[in-house]
Amino acid sequence: MIDFSRLDPVIHERGRLAIMTLLVSRPGSWSFADLRHELDFSDGNLITHLRTLENAGYLRSDKEQGKGRPRTVYSPSPEGIRAFRQHLDLLAELVKSGSRSSENSGKSRKKSGEH
Repeated sequence: MIDFSRLDPVIHERGRLAIMTLLVSRPGSWSFADLRHELDFSDGNLITHLRTLENAGYLRSDKEQGKGRPRTVYSPSPEGIRAFRQHLDLLAELVKSGSRSSENSGKSRKKSGEH
């Protein structure tokens, strides 16, 4: 039986999954503007997801000083990387489990003469 309760609700939401995928797969810090551009999120949507991830300890934000006003940059925390990888492993496990269930279901239908 598939245990969907093991999915991390913080990461599993589509927007936060996209953010974590981007941050973990492309090392380094990302500015708010770069994340917004790459993900095509509205400012409000992006900041809400970033705050949720930061509150969960999955990413960190830092202020960088440069010319003009400071900019906030985001990067995954070690805990966030670990949680993201565990989430992907669980998704892969669920896909395998679903594939096995489909194969077994197909075999039992063939045995019983169903198509």
